[in-house]
Amino acid sequence: MTTTTPERATRPLLRAVRIDRRYLPVLGTLAVLALMLVIGGTRYDNFLTPIVYSNLFINNAHLIALAVGMTFVILTGGIDLSVGSVLALSTVIIAALLQAGWPVAVVLPVAVLTGSLIGLAHGVMIQVFGVQPFVATLAGMFFARGLCFVIAPESIPIDDPAFTALAGWDSWLGHFRTTAAVVIALAVVAIGFVVLHYTRFGRTVYAVGGGEHSAMLMGLAVSRTKVLAYVVSGTCAALGGLLFAMGNRSGYALNGVAMELDAIAAVVIGGTLLTGGTGFVLGSLLGVLTLGTIQTVIQFEGNLSSWWTKIVIGVLLLVFVVLQRALSLRKT
Repeated sequence: MTTTTPERATRPLLRAVRIDRRYLPVLGTLAVLALMLVIGGTRYDNFLTPIVYSNLFINNAHLIALAVGMTFVILTGGIDLSVGSVLALSTVIIAALLQAGWPVAVVLPVAVLTGSLIGLAHGVMIQVFGVQPFVATLAGMFFARGLCFVIAPESIPIDDPAFTALAGWDSWLGHFRTTAAVVIALAVVAIGFVVLHYTRFGRTVYAVGGGEHSAMLMGLAVSRTKVLAYVVSGTCAALGGLLFAMGNRSGYALNGVAMELDAIAAVVIGGTLLTGGTGFVLGSLLGVLTLGTIQTVIQFEGNLSSWWTKIVIGVLLLVFVVLQRALSLRKT
């Protein structure tokens, strides 16, 4: 007759609750976000209110779109430094064409298609001509920013009635306010999630980031996937410009300066490995909300400089990069 010791009985339970290392950075992000919300709720009055959460999404809708596109690129092991400039170019194109009398139904697709074409150019330079992603997208950043100043050296207000109606639409879900920009941003997140996890293209993105040579040996469409990843990033950056223009009601060549760094920070804090192959769109959404919550806490504090936002983001970014490095060493 055999007896089961307590130690043997608990081993299956421990195996059942063991967490996949891929999810640890995302859980870390969730823990940091929850901690900041708890600290803010105990320290400041009216911090844990629906209007604060609503503004968190409203004020960061454009960054959510940028982070989704950046997630695709970083998952392949690349980088895109042009997204802030493409966002600005999108706002300028929308404002300039609307001022010229073009209909909204034509202007918006033209602006988004411009971002897609810039992303396509990046992908071709990187995959066909062997240019490093850093250099290719840096060139795209200068090109898009310079084109902004050529089209509109000064800020262009947007007063088109149809665009104003679209930008001004809002609705209340209970005590939570949502706008058209938030709906579009969350739709981008949902589409990105479905594409990455339920399509062949998404699975190939993960495979390319996990090992490009191995993906080629498996017969996967590596070249096409890498090019399309940059097309997705450019498209999302242009959509981010649309959302930014909806909030600011203007197009300006200096919009989105250094916003590519915020997008990269949100993606990394959200748990996506800079080396590629591991990461989640929903994690990037949590990364954006974490950055937004940091800014909200500093605003509630009142007597702190806004530069503390950059300091805290820098510390968090360093912590998560070190965590990623530790997890990768454990894996090997």
